[in-house]
Parts: sequence; C-alpha cells; structure tokens
Amino acid sequence: MTQTINRFDHVGSYLRPDYLLEAREKNEAGEITDTELREVENKAILNLIKKQEEVGLKTITDGEFRRASWHCDFFWGFDGVDKITDEPNGSKFEGKVYGITARLSGKISGENHPFIEDWKFTRDHASDDVDVKLTIPAPAQFVQEALREINIEATKKYYASLEDLVEDTIASYSTFVNEAYEAGLKTLQFDDCTWGRIISGKDHTGKQYTDEELNGHKELFLKLNNGVIENAPAGLTVNTHVCRGNFASTWFASGAYNSVANPLFTDENVNTYYLEYDSDRAGGFEPLAEVSGIKNVVLGLATSKDGKLEDKEALKARIKEAAGFVPLNRLGISTQCGFSSNSIGNKLSEEDQWKKISLLKEVAEEVWG
Repeated sequence: MTQTINRFDHVGSYLRPDYLLEAREKNEAGEITDTELREVENKAILNLIKKQEEVGLKTITDGEFRRASWHCDFFWGFDGVDKITDEPNGSKFEGKVYGITARLSGKISGENHPFIEDWKFTRDHASDDVDVKLTIPAPAQFVQEALREINIEATKKYYASLEDLVEDTIASYSTFVNEAYEAGLKTLQFDDCTWGRIISGKDHTGKQYTDEELNGHKELFLKLNNGVIENAPAGLTVNTHVCRGNFASTWFASGAYNSVANPLFTDENVNTYYLEYDSDRAGGFEPLAEVSGIKNVVLGLATSKDGKLEDKEALKARIKEAAGFVPLNRLGISTQCGFSSNSIGNKLSEEDQWKKISLLKEVAEEVWG
C-alpha cells in the first residue's frame, strides 16, 4: 500500500437534500419507480460532486446518497443476505427503534456487487484531479451484525462454525475489493464501529462484555480486516474510520482508545486511521504513540453532530498536541464522522456542513502549507 494522506478530509457521508429524501419516501410508498428514484439520486450526486470540488477536497464521495444505511445497504449487496427493514428488536436511538439489519439467507458471496456500478457513476462525473474513494463497512462489521442476538439463529443455520463464517466473509469481501480495483478504484475506506463497541465495553443490547469476550473480539476483528487487506491488490490504498455511533447526532460509545490501541494501532494493516477526537468522550492523544510503522492518522477534531463552528486556533493547538505522539507529516484533519450515516442526518444544516469543511481547509493550509 502507498502511504498517502490528505491534510484536510471528510469521512464520506453528507446531508441528503430534502428533494432526495422526499423521493426516497415516495419510492418506499410505491409512488415512484426505482428508475425514477435513481434519476433523483444522480442529480443530487452531481450537485455534491461540484460542491466537493469547489471547496477544494482532493478525495470525494457520492455522499452515500444511494444508501438508507451506511452499512446494511452494502451487506444487502452480497448474495446470501436478506434485507430486513422492520426488525422490532433493532438498535434504539432517542427511544425509537431503527429496525434495519442484514440477515443471512444462505452462504454468502461477493460477486457483481451493485456498489461498484454506483461508484463508477461518481468516478465518471468527477474531475480528473480528484480521487473518488469508496466507503464500506469493515469486514468485522459484517460478522458482528451476523452474530447479533437478532440474527444469530439464521447465521447458525448456514454456518456451523465461526471459522467457516470468517472464511466466507474474507472471501466475499476480497471478491468485491478485487472487482472494485479492476474497475479503477484507488482508495477504499473501512467504516468500523466494532472497535467502538470494545471501547464502550458493551454489546448492542447494553450487556457488559467479559474480559474473555473483549479479547476474543479483538482477535476476531483484526483477523477479518487484515484478511481482506492481505488479499487486496498492492496498488489499492485501504484506510479505516473508527466510529462510535453517528445517528441523528447521537452516539453509543465513550472512552479513550487505550483499550484498543493494541492491536488496532499496532497491527491493523491500513494506510490511515480516521479517528474521532471531537469531544472528551475520545480521551487523549496518548494512545496514538502505538500507531506503528509509517501509518497516518486523520484527526476528527471538528464535530459533524452540530453546526457550531470550532475555533481555528484551538484546532491548531490540538494538532500540535497530537504531533507529540505522531509526526506532523503523518497527520491530517477532518470531521469526526460523516454528516449523515443514514438517511436521517445529523442536526445541522447543509450550510453548516460546508462551513465545517471550509474551516478544515483553512486550518490545514495554516498548519501544513
């Protein structure tokens, strides 16, 4: 992997414009066809490409505008996975049940995944001097979803052992990654909440993990993510965003990175870590001393959860502090997460969103030149 870094960056998702949200609602109600919805998505993505390029981003995305969910839409693209949108025991946010999940309906495989054609549309309409990255949930995230209490019965129906599930997950992801690379993809980002679960010490139901369970999860998640990275083409850059939850400006995890620094920072074979550092919930920068080799860190210092603009000098001071643990030439800056990990975005305006990105650019220019 090449060790590249953008000094100011974004995680991937953007607030959906109202007309796109309205079109998705009409599609779900059967009032417009899938083809008509895709035309609206295309319009929104074309506008987003223009805005990202105008603000000076060197790596852009489609904003995840074709997705209802940052992770399940990708899982649903695998063969052997059912689309579930009405699970009564789904994740709870602000007292409401978000009842989507991915449930196995057979052995999984990753051929001809629809995300590749989606990525091609953005690539074909972007300028030649920008990189169109693709964000997908980490392999560890897929297995964690398959092992949730609400899905475990179906998973065991098709996989008698965890080892078999891990093997097929790595193979399915590897198929997707190699097909995406053959289509021209240069930068892939794993979005990963599994480490956030470890940091919080609790599973989806709020049950406390035992020390044995935590150690087992660390070993499992590392094996899954590295297994796919090891099978990736040498010319592909693989990064990861470690997330603590990002639904309608809420979160599920708090705590410093100390408990996951080894093996996450020491042994996960990514090019760059995008890390949430927008609040005291993330702890200090000390665990960054564990980042091995010449890997980079993009500091998520600006929050995407509200519209209040950060103080520029305070951001620069925090970058300087982090440089005490990772050299400045291996650091960048971004928002702590995307602006809309699901169709329901965070509690800020589109104007706030672009002001945040512009501020990051100003800070990067003053710190790195």
